[in-house]
Amino acid sequence: MDIPALSRYRQIARQIKEAIEKGELTPGSRLPSSRTWAQELGVSRATVESAYGELVAQGWLVRRGQAGTFVSQTLAVRHEASPPTALAGEDPGLLPFQLGLPALDRFPRALWARVMGRRLRTQSRYDLALGDVCGERILRQAIVDYLRFSRSIDCQPEQIFITSGYAASVTLILQTLASPGDGIWMEDPGFPLIRPVIEGQGIALNPVPVDAQGMDIAAGIARYPQARFALLTPAHQSPLGVALSVSRRRALLDWAAQRQAWIIEDDYDSEFRYQGKPLPPLKSLDAPQRVIYAGTFSKSLFPAVRTAWLVVPAPLVNAFRQRASLSACTVPLLWQQTLADFITEGHFWRHLKKMRQCYALRHRWLVEALTAHGLCCVEQQGGIQLRVDVEADDRESARRAREAGLSVQALSDWQIEPRGHRGLLISFTNLTSPEMVEQAVEKLVRAIA
Repeated sequence: MDIPALSRYRQIARQIKEAIEKGELTPGSRLPSSRTWAQELGVSRATVESAYGELVAQGWLVRRGQAGTFVSQTLAVRHEASPPTALAGEDPGLLPFQLGLPALDRFPRALWARVMGRRLRTQSRYDLALGDVCGERILRQAIVDYLRFSRSIDCQPEQIFITSGYAASVTLILQTLASPGDGIWMEDPGFPLIRPVIEGQGIALNPVPVDAQGMDIAAGIARYPQARFALLTPAHQSPLGVALSVSRRRALLDWAAQRQAWIIEDDYDSEFRYQGKPLPPLKSLDAPQRVIYAGTFSKSLFPAVRTAWLVVPAPLVNAFRQRASLSACTVPLLWQQTLADFITEGHFWRHLKKMRQCYALRHRWLVEALTAHGLCCVEQQGGIQLRVDVEADDRESARRAREAGLSVQALSDWQIEPRGHRGLLISFTNLTSPEMVEQAVEKLVRAIA
């Protein structure tokens, strides 16, 4: 081997070693074949083989015959021996009490990979083109079947529109139906991150108070009689956790029918309920055809899936399809196909069942720990977050908690108008053990004391 080739193989070996040390190549991961990498780097295959051979001799890599060359599993010991920088058992990429995240440790990643891998292997050349602007029909049919059995919503695939998330769903609704200056009823307190999306479409926010029965429909009619939209979370109000009462559901549907207004029903986490039977969604009672139902896989699966859906009334299908046709569906075709298979093969149902049991347990751990430390949490019948009452300024308490490394939010920050609601909003989904819960609660108590 000449000197230039010798230098080159050592350079390749050093690059691989640095990638392993930085965590870019994890223990057990497979390296490209020497032939493939030689073609990519523009060197001879023998040069790459020499680099691999040196790293095998040093213990960085292992060869497994025809299976290929892999990063040695023994290197995992080095990472595991590193001192913890956060709570025991905590993922360094997550903060304790972080809202909006499902239990990422319980998602069946290996199963998901198998389903996606099978789809990838069986794709045809037609799957390389842009798909239906409304979303792939197999996924829309899977959602139809799921909603029929789980939420008593009777709809057709043509009424389903796939989007890249809740914000994209609301944007599609407003771009299709709204005019600048229209008003929209908003729950107060309510999810704050959707407000800039709505205001960006030139729509006026009309805050409507929430009490023990959900959004106060009578107050909305009295204060904003000309509103054209109502956006609410009737199954499990975000963030107070109450359900919209039956009488107010009827009043809301009557108002929408009389005013020719539109109701946007955000059903963001109805899958997770631990006590009693949930009230039926507004969409299942929608005889006047005034309800647009919005759902997402972010809470039931994982946020990075970036897939949500709308169920629109049948008379609006053409208008929504025309608006959707102005841009391609942004959810990758492979993800849509994988989701469809995941649902139709029963994996989704089994995952939800396991998650309900998991969340009920983690919810109990947190409630018991908070109570033991003298904190009062407001009981909710479902969902993936809790509200902790505080006597002091909740914004100041939340600031102190965040400085302590806890992802806590102040209830006051979820309000449009000051209404006297105070508290801290925390999630329990990624608290994976009683010991981790106890440590997190102790940090919270010290921070807000």
